[in-house]
This record gives sequence, structure tokens and C-alpha cells, in this order.
Amino acid sequence: MSADIVVVTGTSTDIGKTIAVAAVASAARAAGLRVAVCKAAQTGVAPGEPADLAEVERLAGSLPTREPARFPEPLAPETAAARAGLPPVTLAEIVDAVAELAVNADLVLVEGAGGVLVRLASDLTILDVANRLDADLLVVTDPGLGTLNHTELTVRAAHAAGVRVRGLVIGSWPDAPDLAMTCNLADLPRLTGIPVVASIPTGSGRLASLDFRAAAPDWVEAGAFHPAHTQETVPLKEIHL
Repeated sequence: MSADIVVVTGTSTDIGKTIAVAAVASAARAAGLRVAVCKAAQTGVAPGEPADLAEVERLAGSLPTREPARFPEPLAPETAAARAGLPPVTLAEIVDAVAELAVNADLVLVEGAGGVLVRLASDLTILDVANRLDADLLVVTDPGLGTLNHTELTVRAAHAAGVRVRGLVIGSWPDAPDLAMTCNLADLPRLTGIPVVASIPTGSGRLASLDFRAAAPDWVEAGAFHPAHTQETVPLKEIHL
């Protein structure tokens, strides 16, 4: 694939990944890139209902998308698939979806589910997806108390799997940050060795599409979507399927 592939994960669930994907997509498009988005596995939404990709398009504007698998209950994808009596999503399905998008894109964003070790299937995590795609990670994290532990654990897990981390994204930065948040903004890159490449203001997902797209380039640095700005932290290891 000639497109740049970036996997967007989080330190937990409900951390702001979907809004972060929309913001990075908007900033990249403002910089002239063709952007596409894949949701690796969608849970908690019935067939036909709008889900995360619809929210990305509502905020960032129409763009090519793929959703390889969907399960109705709001659970980890592996568990949601089992409870629905459906086969879990496969690595091949995700790779094929990304490959289709990459044909006509400069940047493909792949949104995970929950954190890096949440099971998409019994033997599949978003780290396996990133490794197979030779993709960098963007890690969406919370600015508040506890984030240093969660974020460093996530980055260490990525490094142990041989996956590069391109940057950290603050998923919801308030108008009036407290002392812990202010300190964490400096401590996160110091402790993880990974730069903060985007900070999304709290409530950004409630903006109208045009306002969101106009503001996103101010929230997102080029390092989030431009591989020339990537700091390669560890070499990728080869995996065999």
C-alpha cells in the first residue's frame, strides 16, 4: 500500500477516539491530503444505525469509509461477536478493507476498539492490525489524573509488539485545566518519549461540521498525519500469519 496508514487507539474506551479521528482527518484534508477511514470493528450499534464512521463524516465531511464488522452489544468485539452468534472480525477482513481505501487515499486512518489489548477476536488485537499493516499508532489519552500510568502502559505494550507510536492525542482538553492536567501535558511526553501531536478541546464533537473542520488544523500538528514528521521509536518486527 502506498498510502500512509495510521491506527488510532486509546488508553481506554470512551476516551475520544472517534472525535480525534475526525479532527486528524479534517486537518489532513486541510493540508491537501486525500483521507479515508476504517473502523476495525464496530460494537453497540444495530444494523443500519449510524455509528462511529457516520460521526466522523458528520464532522469531517464526506470521505471513503469501511466497517468490516458490526456487533449489536456495547462490549469488546470478541465478546460481542460470541454473544451475537456471529463470527469475529478477522485480520484479513480489516487488511482488505484498508487496502481498498488505500488505492485512492494518501492517508488511511484505522480506528480501533477500546485500548491496544482489547480483543477483536480471540487471537487478534489492534496491535496485530498495526503490525500487519506496518502502521504507526496515534494514542488518544485523557489529560487527567491517572493518565500517566495508562498512557505509559499503552506505549510500552506497543513497543513490546514492535509497533511505532507516532504521537499522543489529548482526547478532551478543558477550558480550565486543573493542576494535574497542566502537569500531565509536560509529563506525558517526558515519560513516554512520544510527543503530544494533537489536543482536542472538550465539546468539539458538538460543533457544526464547518466550524469543526475550520478549527481542526489548530488542534492537530502535522506530525499526526505526515510521515516525514514521525519519530521512529522502535524497529518493526516481522509477523507471520
